[in-house]
Amino acid sequence: MSSTSNEEKSLELKIFIFLTVFLAPLLSVLLVSGLGFAIWFGQIVMGPPGAG
Repeated sequence: MSSTSNEEKSLELKIFIFLTVFLAPLLSVLLVSGLGFAIWFGQIVMGPPGAG
């Protein structure tokens, strides 16, 4: 039983490291980049803010 528990803890640690080191920063960069692109493209289509 203890070997299964150790394997589960090892897997949990690997998943946690993957999520915190790779996935969270990648998603953050993609989210900010996507928002910036959406604002940029919106300004191309509709003009800058206040230009009405």
